[in-house]
Amino acid sequence: MGDRTVVADVADELARRVASGQYTPGGLMPSVRQVADEFDLNRATAQLILGRLESYGFVDAHRGKGFVIRDVRAEGGVDVYRRLFRLSMPEPELVADMFGNIVEEERGIALEALLAYTGSDRAIDPGEFKADIDELETLARSADPDQYRMLRIELGLLRRMLTALGHVMQRAVLNSIGEMVLEVPEAVQAYFAVSPDLHVLVWRALVAVWESDNGPSEAQLALFEDLFGLYHQKVVARFEELVGTTGLEEETVHAATA
Repeated sequence: MGDRTVVADVADELARRVASGQYTPGGLMPSVRQVADEFDLNRATAQLILGRLESYGFVDAHRGKGFVIRDVRAEGGVDVYRRLFRLSMPEPELVADMFGNIVEEERGIALEALLAYTGSDRAIDPGEFKADIDELETLARSADPDQYRMLRIELGLLRRMLTALGHVMQRAVLNSIGEMVLEVPEAVQAYFAVSPDLHVLVWRALVAVWESDNGPSEAQLALFEDLFGLYHQKVVARFEELVGTTGLEEETVHAATA
């Protein structure tokens, strides 16, 4: 079942079946006995597994009835969405749609934070940003850039700005988005659809603006927003390429015209 515990691995397998629709919302999960039999476990372990699914938010326990499957896509919160995203990887079209939603949410939070901080009193010493950007540049110039570490640094920079701005809710959502992305290797790769060096250049340019006496012009801000949007379009396109939806679309077109 993998390098983790049997309980975690079997719970993930059952959660994957819920995520894929193999188990219908409103229906009953397999019983403790059925789970024990299918995975060759004792009933105490099977009970723990179903209890974990309840803690995931994928089922509700009903005394005398069993575990009822929730409509996790309609009713689930951020934590459920995070697990859904990871478990949906075997279904390219579904996970690509979910990633598009994740990126759109992240883009909105990040853009708002960058623009709001640029227009604020900028209480943080630029030197604090430069130390992280220096590390970002060192990683970007290495033979094999550590994309996980780079993304963590960039999330940390955004988190620092949101904290300075007092945007507590946005910071919490950004933290959850970061966790979702960092759990899926293809998602991390997609965020580097453009050269890692360009990530560094953008942060250097932002710090230069923050250190200057004059803020950016309206034209410069508009250009930045456009470029930011184009970057995120490339991120989504790269993820679709990595999970294989591009090929699926081509096959669909070919079948329709054959």
